[in-house]
This record gives sequence, structure tokens and C-alpha cells, in this order.
Amino acid sequence: MNSTNPGLTSTIDLDVRFSETDAMGVVWHGNYLKFFEDGREHFGKTFNIPYLKVADEGFFIPIVHSSLDFKASVFYGQKIRVITEYVPVRTAKIVFNYRVVNLSTGETAAVGTTTQVFVSQKTRELELLSPPFYQAWKEAHKV
Repeated sequence: MNSTNPGLTSTIDLDVRFSETDAMGVVWHGNYLKFFEDGREHFGKTFNIPYLKVADEGFFIPIVHSSLDFKASVFYGQKIRVITEYVPVRTAKIVFNYRVVNLSTGETAAVGTTTQVFVSQKTRELELLSPPFYQAWKEAHKV
């Protein structure tokens, strides 16, 4: 991950559960997007921009793009660390980079990104400008 603002990075450690693996005991590929979600939720709580606050401000923030590259396997019973990095952009979007590290081996298991946009709860239309609460959050964090 290229660090754009190392102060806006959060980490969360997770145990790999049996239900997250395939018949070979390897984390099923679709669960990495769930791990990204865990990372985003933790980031939101850490930096005071949780999903409930966004909802209270009258917005949804659906994902419109995600990418995921697999680097190494993670197995049932191992522990992972999800590193979530906020990527500053000028547009009305929220972009994150992720790195999933297998704490048992020290290897990077996966890397990826997500992009979210703001949609008004009232009109269900895309917001082209950053909502005032998000702009204030960005200014408070100097991004």
C-alpha cells in the first residue's frame, strides 16, 4: 500500500472461522470482501465516521468499485490483520486501500481497494458534491 496519510490507517485483527473456509480449509475468496467491510467499519469507528453517522446525515454510501488481488493462502484457525487506509480524493467519494496479512506467516494474503459514493436517502440520487458533514470531516483530518 502506498501511504497517502499514515495517520488515517486502522488495523483490526480477526480469527479465521471455519465458516469462512472452503473444503480445503482455505479462506474462501469471497470472504476477503467481508474482511474489507470489517476494516471499513473499524476505520469508521476509529475516525468518527461510522455508517450510522452517515445514515443519520441522510446518505447511503454504496460500493461502486472493488478490486482484490490474492497473494497467499490463509487457513482455518489462523489469525489475520486487516489494514485499512483512507485514500484522499477531491471528488465526492470514499476510497480505501486494504492489506490482509496472515499473522501466522507474516505474508500478505490479499490487497485491494473499494470506492464508495454518496446517495441521498430521500431522492436515491447520486450526490455530485461532498456532503457538508463529510467535507467537515475531511477538513478536521487534513485530507
